[in-house]
Amino acid sequence: MAATIRRETVGTTTGHAGQGPTRVDAYTLDTGQGLAVTVWTYGAGLVEVLVPDREGRPENVVVRLPDLPSYEDRARNPYVGSTVGRYCRCVSGGRMVLDGVAYELDRNDGPHHIHGGGTGFDRYVWRAHPERRGDAAALRLRLDSPDGDQGYPGALSAEVVYEVAPGGRLTFAYRATATASTVVSLTNHAFWNLAGSGTVDGHTLAVNSTRTTVFDDQLIPLPGPPADIADTRLDYSKATTIADHTLDNCFVLDDPAWAAELHDPVSGRTMRVVTDQPAVGVYTADGFTGRRRSGICLEAGALPDAPNRDDYPPVRLDPGQVYRHRTVHHFSAG
Repeated sequence: MAATIRRETVGTTTGHAGQGPTRVDAYTLDTGQGLAVTVWTYGAGLVEVLVPDREGRPENVVVRLPDLPSYEDRARNPYVGSTVGRYCRCVSGGRMVLDGVAYELDRNDGPHHIHGGGTGFDRYVWRAHPERRGDAAALRLRLDSPDGDQGYPGALSAEVVYEVAPGGRLTFAYRATATASTVVSLTNHAFWNLAGSGTVDGHTLAVNSTRTTVFDDQLIPLPGPPADIADTRLDYSKATTIADHTLDNCFVLDDPAWAAELHDPVSGRTMRVVTDQPAVGVYTADGFTGRRRSGICLEAGALPDAPNRDDYPPVRLDPGQVYRHRTVHHFSAG
């Protein structure tokens, strides 16, 4: 069966982010072989991922909110499924220096900047372009961020492509260019729950990492290298039941072979994540009001506060360069 793409309108925004009231569309990409994904143009957000269990019964394996007003309400929406940028993760003190020039970013997390600021990429309606690619289906979403947006230098042209393909493969492919030297790291903030409901406590998690960043009490990395976590409570190098463990950590990946693997033993669903990024943030949604531990974030991207850390992989983007990020989610059941 050939892949299909369907579009429907889900509503109109209230007109924040300087765009004015804007129509929001939902695109469903269906492989015809069990995997179907719905993406909204608001926040370039991943709203639904239908995956069959071991009996062939499909269920949505990402947390979703009931309607567009819920997604627009920051109190109810902690970046659920959103594309996060211009810089995902934190920037300490909301300040960074490029070429000797200090830039003050929007401080939306106490004294710090996080996930692109109070009006980050998750708050915009993106332009959508559906594409059929043989037996795969894709949606290309684009956003232009002006010079000075949330304090960042340079105008940035950003793009994310969602692609679904036979064999249970969902790909996020990001691209960006800038008119002046800036920083960028884009990611997706989906809360995954392979059971389709309840909490993720019964899931098992494996992460291809033996090191994590060391945070202070405000989740800002402390000076020094990532910590060795072998044989500690954060050692998920082998599949471990999440149980009641609280995770809000950034794992430095050991190699590009794979990043993480999540498994629900009841449904039999497994999700294996492969990325070209240096780290994956893992968050068990303990602070998600009303939906505590309803999903787990696996956010591939740069390290936190990398704009202020010469010892971390660089996140700088200069004119003439192209930022790229590719993360693939492989689904199976058995």
